Amino acid sequence: MAVAHNFLPDQYDRDLDLKINHNYLLEQFSDKEEVLAKISDLVSRCDFTLGREVDDFEENICSLLGAKYAVGVGSGTDALFLSLKALGVGNGDEVITTPYTFYATIGAIVTAGARPVFVDIGEDYNMDPERIEDVVTERTKVILPVHWAGLPCDMQRIRTIAKKHNLNIVEDACHAILARRHGTYAGRFGDTGCFSLHPLKNLNVWGDGGYLVTDSEDIYQRMLLLRNHGLVGRDECAEFAYNSRLDTLQAIVANHLLNKLEDITESRIANSHYFDNQLAGLDEITLPSRPKNVQQVYHLYVVQAQRRNELKNYLQSFGIDAKIHYPVPMHLQPAARKFNYSRGDFPMAERICQTVISLPVHEFITREQQDYTVTKIKDFYAG
Repeated sequence: MAVAHNFLPDQYDRDLDLKINHNYLLEQFSDKEEVLAKISDLVSRCDFTLGREVDDFEENICSLLGAKYAVGVGSGTDALFLSLKALGVGNGDEVITTPYTFYATIGAIVTAGARPVFVDIGEDYNMDPERIEDVVTERTKVILPVHWAGLPCDMQRIRTIAKKHNLNIVEDACHAILARRHGTYAGRFGDTGCFSLHPLKNLNVWGDGGYLVTDSEDIYQRMLLLRNHGLVGRDECAEFAYNSRLDTLQAIVANHLLNKLEDITESRIANSHYFDNQLAGLDEITLPSRPKNVQQVYHLYVVQAQRRNELKNYLQSFGIDAKIHYPVPMHLQPAARKFNYSRGDFPMAERICQTVISLPVHEFITREQQDYTVTKIKDFYAG
């Protein structure tokens, strides 16, 4: 299998040609001079690695989410991976998760040494709690739910199952900063909650970055070791570990954006509700379930569409950045062949992957752009 050296620059160029885009970073960082001034101060101090702004960011996240501890790491993937390692997950263990997620979720499980054990999803695109106990074995160590597109899973039910079987919970909340279920933030139900700071997340930075939250002092102390070579201090190594430190520069950007996060969240919710209202009458479009007592933060706005691939191409031809997140579920990826899953094992996830389409709902999209998008969708199905 030939591997592209770097396929992303071409994708960036293609996306820039679209007028209504998922990528909104130029607008979001129109005040970049403020950030650059703070980075200039960093350059004069040169504390690029685990500098003071990382500590500030961790304190800010604790205050925001009501967590006892936060740890900044190199990516959301690392937050998941290191959480699993901190909980003792290794070779021969099993981690229960969803087949409808981004590759990083499964990559973290596999690189930690464990086997991903999938359960199908429900109409909300999240892991179906009613299927979890069917796959619990003596090798199961962790349940790893994914709050897909910023919609919190049914964590009350998942916690009940985890307690019954003495299992840990690691939440993949990389899509879900400020999402809530029954008043509790996503990432605050499990042993750890893991978040991404990727440039297109709701809270983002100028590269890779991530963090996790926990109320466990034991997990917190272990995470401090695991992210920084196992160092207790400059000259003492307690265990040989990893290098996954949130860069000081990225912490500066994250702290800057934390002041805007409430507005970002409210805008995404309002834009998504507007799309819901405008698309609700179309027989060819199926909206996911919107549970009560839940705040979904819409990292992605995802619906099901008839003739999905044709619709995507049609919208893109009119400058609308329609995307598919994602066309192939994790159990059918080439990387998963060794786990011996087959087509038909998770029919809901497979059906969703064949029909979902994502529309831009970030805080800079205008009502005119949304109306234009809806009009083109209606034109497509009327044609």
